Amino acid sequence: MALLKLTSAGLGAGLVLLASTASAQPQKGFVLDRFDPSERGSEWFVLDSLDLRGHLRPAAGVVGTWAYDPLVVYDGEGKYVSSLVEHQVFVHPGASLVLWNRVRAALSMPIALYQSGEPIVIGTKSYSPPSSAAGDLRIAADVRLFGKHGGAITGALGAALHLPTGSRDDYTSDGYVRVLPRASIAGDIGIFTYSARLGWHYRALTETFERNPLGSEITFGAAAGVRVANRKLVVGPEVHGSSILDSRSFLERRGTPVEALLGAHYTVSDFRFGAGMGTGLTRGWGTPSLRAFLSAEWTPGWSEDTDGDGIPDAEDACPSVTGERTNDPKTNGCPPKTATIPPSSDRDGDGIADAVDACPDAAGVKSDEPKKNGCPPDRDGDGIGDLVDACPDAPGPKSDDPKRNGCPPDRDGDGILDDKDACPDTAGPASTDPDRNGCPPDRDDDGVYDDEDACPDAPGPAAPDPKHNGCPLARIEDGQIKIVDQVKFKSSSAEIMRDSDTTLLAIATTLKDHPEITTIRVEGHTDNTGSAGANRRLSQQRAEAVVKWLTSYGLDRRRFDAKGYGSTRPIDSNATEDGRQNNRRVEFHIAKGGEAKPAQERPAKKR
Repeated sequence: MALLKLTSAGLGAGLVLLASTASAQPQKGFVLDRFDPSERGSEWFVLDSLDLRGHLRPAAGVVGTWAYDPLVVYDGEGKYVSSLVEHQVFVHPGASLVLWNRVRAALSMPIALYQSGEPIVIGTKSYSPPSSAAGDLRIAADVRLFGKHGGAITGALGAALHLPTGSRDDYTSDGYVRVLPRASIAGDIGIFTYSARLGWHYRALTETFERNPLGSEITFGAAAGVRVANRKLVVGPEVHGSSILDSRSFLERRGTPVEALLGAHYTVSDFRFGAGMGTGLTRGWGTPSLRAFLSAEWTPGWSEDTDGDGIPDAEDACPSVTGERTNDPKTNGCPPKTATIPPSSDRDGDGIADAVDACPDAAGVKSDEPKKNGCPPDRDGDGIGDLVDACPDAPGPKSDDPKRNGCPPDRDGDGILDDKDACPDTAGPASTDPDRNGCPPDRDDDGVYDDEDACPDAPGPAAPDPKHNGCPLARIEDGQIKIVDQVKFKSSSAEIMRDSDTTLLAIATTLKDHPEITTIRVEGHTDNTGSAGANRRLSQQRAEAVVKWLTSYGLDRRRFDAKGYGSTRPIDSNATEDGRQNNRRVEFHIAKGGEAKPAQERPAKKR
């Protein structure tokens, strides 16, 4: 008979088992699934963000999980044999209710929608794979002891009671009541958020499962992540686990199942959605090799009501003193004018009692407007006190940069405010022209900025080729009429191709616009393919063909001098196809008038 080893998630538990027997007795299971989701309203999957704000504030939702190979059979050499539990699909519908801004009561019901595996026989014991079944109903309560949600640290004590509504045959229950007292902390520091928990899991089931003890455990967990997307998205890892309080198994791999998860929660209005994946880190029972999970919750938001008058601070003109609801936003939530305000302290020492001081911890000035009474001066009314407002006379949003705090937006940082910046996302100098104010320089006004314009003084269209971007088809530059596209001829011929008409028309138009140019030397050039004599004749014929085209457009023939140089004046190497293509060209040199430059002999490049 083959020796077998029973373990979890492909991780050895050190049990030597026998493959078959004629008198095998059916065995019962225990709570196998180690995924115990947080109460509804948390922004973690297992840990708790401790949002215990509000009174009669509900939350409800469902978490779905899939686990692969939480209980696996290996042989004595550690080779895979079969999976007693291969797939588990659970849903955890649940709800919670926050009371008195401090207490939370919650329910959660695990339901195994699908479980599969292979039956095995080990010595005189047989194990059947689980099927669909309900789990143990969880009833929980937590009490906030200190801190406030969103602060650096919040602490709470709580406990969960698991009623034996599940089935041992389907590995969803121990068959006894289970109790889990716990202590939790959570907090936010800037964009960073965290949570941690330590607890004791009382389990009345003290049997052994193939020489591995079952019983009470120490539980633990931690999570850390970031809040992004305007604090609506929380992303980060979680690690949770437990260790059996048994001298042989405590902190040993087989008695210490630990899982690592990576998840994200996104809040949209009053709804929150989550997704993530995880894996087992140790060889404890129920630790899968892979886990995936999704969640959807209804989690109504909460507005603070500091003075407890039933009017949220966002609507309360006197958020720190009890008042009455009115239709006037300036008096809504404030005491009636005839009411006598009891004496109170003046923490900031500004002479305005805390009861009517809108900023009781920051010295300010008296104001007839309740929301500003006792607050530091804010001339531009942007909610940022003048002492820390970099632009106290121009309203703007809050910023972590002291030099930009309270200043109007300037996205490109060029010193020109966005509402006056014609190019708010591209830095540029100030200009008296509203259409150019704050835009990068564009000397030829062709819409292509000078730092990207290959021809910054000659207007032309934008082009994907950086060498031609912003260049006209023809332009006068350095004693030449330079062109973007070369004049094209049929192969080994002086016949001009039709798609060069646009280029030649641009040259002709330039010459008509500049009558001061009296002589143009049209130069024909070839690569070094073929004989030197043939190349010189072809280049001469091509130069004359170009002159003929231009004179047919109405230009005086006496303004042109056609000259063929063959391959004697290369501008690139003839060793490559690209180089030879560059050498096959027609150039237009200004010989007289305009910016004429004398013809110079150019040394030939290496071939």
